[in-house]
Amino acid sequence: MSGAFDVAVIGAGVVGLAHAYLAAKAGYRVVVFDRDHQANGASVRNFGFVTVTGQGVDQTWDRARRSRRHWAEVAEAASIPVCHRGLAMLAHSPLAKTVLQEFLAHPMAEGCELLDPDALRARLPQAIDPALTAALWSPHELRVDSPTAIPRFAAWLAERWGVTFLRPVAVTGIGRNRVLHAGGEVPARHVIVCAGHDYRTLYPEVFERFAPQECKLQMLRLTDPGWRLPAAVMSDLGLVRYRGYRVAPSQPALAGALAQTAAAELAAGIHLIVVQNQDGSLVVGDSHAYAPTVDDMADEAVDDLILTLAHRTLDLRQSRVLNRWVGVYGSATVDALVERVDERIAVVAVTSGTGASTAFGLAEEALAKIKLAPPVG
Repeated sequence: MSGAFDVAVIGAGVVGLAHAYLAAKAGYRVVVFDRDHQANGASVRNFGFVTVTGQGVDQTWDRARRSRRHWAEVAEAASIPVCHRGLAMLAHSPLAKTVLQEFLAHPMAEGCELLDPDALRARLPQAIDPALTAALWSPHELRVDSPTAIPRFAAWLAERWGVTFLRPVAVTGIGRNRVLHAGGEVPARHVIVCAGHDYRTLYPEVFERFAPQECKLQMLRLTDPGWRLPAAVMSDLGLVRYRGYRVAPSQPALAGALAQTAAAELAAGIHLIVVQNQDGSLVVGDSHAYAPTVDDMADEAVDDLILTLAHRTLDLRQSRVLNRWVGVYGSATVDALVERVDERIAVVAVTSGTGASTAFGLAEEALAKIKLAPPVG
């Protein structure tokens, strides 16, 4: 390793990799630091689901649209399999159907269509809930298997774009044109901090302005059910959780109704997502619990609520639980932050669980904020 790097990225999760990709593609010499041998945080403990429809009607939705385009490009170039595309958002009450109808009138629903139960089951015969009233079908989403996609993405960045990875190296500080770590220092002209929910090591004063917390989620992997999903599946609890659906005038009424009929699920922060891996196994979740520092204990009652909802929604008679896990991501008063420390340093964090969906959009903004100087040599 000789000479200075143009860009140093702190953190090799999906947000850090997105920054490394865009910088390297623009011709910059990039180094990525990570304290672990491999990604083992939120970037690999999630659905790998690049969600566009339903994201917050502001920067988050726009970032997701831009990120989705980059993901499609990276997946093809890096030979990362796309497990399936699209989203089926299921409505299980007349009121939920009304919310979907109202959402379709908004520009964010461009390209989406409303399906009646028969039309949905023609595409998704596994949908078995007799209470089904309609479904929103979105073509915009794509899904990768995070535990394999993130390592493959990193390997491709090294192979194709010459990105240097330093692992396991814990960054302890950032000096003038250099990154400091326990074993020494590495020269770098610009630094992007993408440290996930580590709010305390680098620039804690930046995070403190946004009341940072941690969010614990519970997820499960089920055996192959004997069928294949044509798209990701969500239940109408997602109409309450995803801020984009608030453009529907009837959404508050639906939230009130679900507070009565799904009180336990909402108390646990549950909204159903089901996606499928190439081997046929299903990833199912998830719940949300918030605290300044969360524990790593999984609550069996929460898993039971998720599984009951999944079995009520889809035909899972042939599936059994293979794995259970807890994930942690950052939460704050904003969906994400892109804060410039000075003309060459930026702090970037996703604080809403939308990292897979928005990482590339955030990277575009961060790299523009620090106004990268022309590449050296």
